[in-house]
Amino acid sequence: MRPLRIGVNALYLIPGGVGGTEIYLRELLRALAELDTRNEYFIFTNRETGPDLVPQRPNFQRMPQRVRARFRPARIVWEQTALPLAAARLGLDALLNPGFTAPVYCPCAAVTVFHDMQHKRHPEHFRWFDLPFWRGLLFASAHVATVLLANSEATRADMLRYYRLPAAKVRVVRLGVDPVFFGLRRAPEKLLLTVSTLHPHKGLDALLRAFAQFRRVDPGFRLAIAGLRGFHAEALEKLRADLGLTGAVEFTGWIPRAQLYDLYGRAWAFLYPSTFEGFGMPVVEALAAGIPTGCSNIEPLRAIAGEAALRFEPGDVDSICGAMVRLVRDDRLRGRLAAAGPARAAGFSWAATAQATLDAIGDAVRLERGKAD
Repeated sequence: MRPLRIGVNALYLIPGGVGGTEIYLRELLRALAELDTRNEYFIFTNRETGPDLVPQRPNFQRMPQRVRARFRPARIVWEQTALPLAAARLGLDALLNPGFTAPVYCPCAAVTVFHDMQHKRHPEHFRWFDLPFWRGLLFASAHVATVLLANSEATRADMLRYYRLPAAKVRVVRLGVDPVFFGLRRAPEKLLLTVSTLHPHKGLDALLRAFAQFRRVDPGFRLAIAGLRGFHAEALEKLRADLGLTGAVEFTGWIPRAQLYDLYGRAWAFLYPSTFEGFGMPVVEALAAGIPTGCSNIEPLRAIAGEAALRFEPGDVDSICGAMVRLVRDDRLRGRLAAAGPARAAGFSWAATAQATLDAIGDAVRLERGKAD
């Protein structure tokens, strides 16, 4: 096959504003640049996204678009009109859509990534005016795509269940972990860490209540919750005050990677209390860093962490508090988890994610050419 002309639809990206899907896109592009010097890439960016997103390689080209992602209606219209026209003009062989949505009418093979199916599993967590967008556009994107990528078996199962898609159309491509985490200098202090967007489904209400209970056992610990301010931020800040935890719990907001690495290095233990996940990248990061980790007993977290993390029941304050106590005080458990974490996380790499994504793009192109013949 001749070198492919591959477009990447990055119009959804709001730097510091879309959580883990930003980390995913940046790491994927970096890994593709390391892996692939043959194919040509055209990265469609919006007004908010600077040139730093695009790898500085001869076969990667930035295609800035005159639209702002923060004004979602304009971004959607641009994605459905100007983007497919640009794809046709450039003679693209494939368009990779890494953020759920894609042009309904695409002149080339389309590979679209679904990070979760929360809008179907938990519609109660969406604002009423956002839900029609998620339902309509994601349904259309799933059905027009040549190949769909899900980042876990749990997400793939949800896609097949809710959208009744052919099984062969949806494949699992797991996410990776930044190699930096494996080499972090660990200097643990009395700090519990959670990395999470402040959304309702992340289970942070129960985490705060459990931490308040835990502080009666060991008042010297602090809790840092690092991540994007989401729909639930104000409610969590009020709960923090109501529980008397204002000086003991920090919501950092979205922070630079160097600052995040520092938090991982200083954490005594890591907790991930989410009630629903598409993947759970922070859990893999904590495992890679060798931090004794506790996470919710849900899929896909069970499949990701295996026996390398202590599991607790999501939403159960006593269960979460009990995990905190064990992760802080049980030296034998801490030693076992610290050793098991990096070994488990070694099975996740962005290089593997990039290769599987590139394979899917090649398969999609062949499928579309087969239809034309």
